[in-house]
Amino acid sequence: MTATTTRRWAPYGDATTDWATLGAETLLAREPVINTRDRWEYEDGLVLNGLYAIHRLTGEPRYLEYVRRNLDHFVRPDGSIHAYRYDELNLDHVNNGKAVLDLFDETGDERYRKAANLLFDQLQHQPRLEAGTFWHKKIYPYQTWLDGLYMGSVFYARYCATFGREDLFDDVALQFTTAYDLTLDPASGLCRHATDESRSMPWADPRTGWSPHVWLRALGWFVMAMTDVLEHLPETLPQRATILANLRTLLDALRRVVDPRTGLWYQIPDQAGRPLNYLEASGSLMVLAAVAKGLRLGYLDADWAGHLEHAWGSAVTEFLTLTDEGWVNVNKVCQVAGLGGATARDGSYAYYMSEPIVANDHKGVGPFLLLAAEMRRRTG
Repeated sequence: MTATTTRRWAPYGDATTDWATLGAETLLAREPVINTRDRWEYEDGLVLNGLYAIHRLTGEPRYLEYVRRNLDHFVRPDGSIHAYRYDELNLDHVNNGKAVLDLFDETGDERYRKAANLLFDQLQHQPRLEAGTFWHKKIYPYQTWLDGLYMGSVFYARYCATFGREDLFDDVALQFTTAYDLTLDPASGLCRHATDESRSMPWADPRTGWSPHVWLRALGWFVMAMTDVLEHLPETLPQRATILANLRTLLDALRRVVDPRTGLWYQIPDQAGRPLNYLEASGSLMVLAAVAKGLRLGYLDADWAGHLEHAWGSAVTEFLTLTDEGWVNVNKVCQVAGLGGATARDGSYAYYMSEPIVANDHKGVGPFLLLAAEMRRRTG
């Protein structure tokens, strides 16, 4: 009889593992083409931002070349962008502009300036709420979603800082302060996923316009966006202090609903005990990436450091595995969630629980790379 051979799987690692390098090498090996569907999609920009952060940390030229090669598939020499639809006035389409600006900073190539100009021009024509906040998309009129602050307004700030449009910093700040005020639930201190100024959407509260729930990834997008935009706004801008205060207040509210065992957060963060609710990777990693960066840049009090170290160790255990090839899997990612649209998503608890839970979606991989880079910075 032939002896049974036991397959030996690589250990998954722990908080001291070099997850930044593992994650970057996984991306290059597993996904040489970042978007095989040939679409200009926001989550790819998130991943490219994470890989670029690791390039800046390590100096590895292959990581920068990956960013350049994949963006150059879309950004043509004349600065036009393949598969980009200006006419949709969709904030999601602007997110990749941050990777475009990374390449402009690296190379000075005019194609990237022209592509950034195109995305900036979209923002100049983006419809707005009465408060001045951008609509999320033309097909979602009178609606602001927290996601949109990360998608459009961080690029807006960075473009203005890069190309000398200091006259627009007030408007950049307005996007953040109004979105916070319009979505904040004073009872919890958390911000709802979205608001509808018209109160006409079936998911909108007829009095407040709020969506029914707070959603973890929306909060993750928002705290990352506030942390990022503070880098680009001058300290003399009065509204910058308001954004910083809002960031600290929102993170404190998130800490009040954290899972005490892991330091991570649930898909619906303020309803941890309800059936089917689960610790969700993308939103937890986003919040932790914002905390880590906020600590590094001095935006947050030092008492967040202990929480970060504990939660990072938990995130490695709860969300990360290694394949037999040594590739990182980012598990327990909510594949997608939104409001309204063709499927009439109602924003109910049941709706958020119904969306598929997947591995290696870019909305989880991107914040994993950003957080892994920050954690490697902390350890030297």
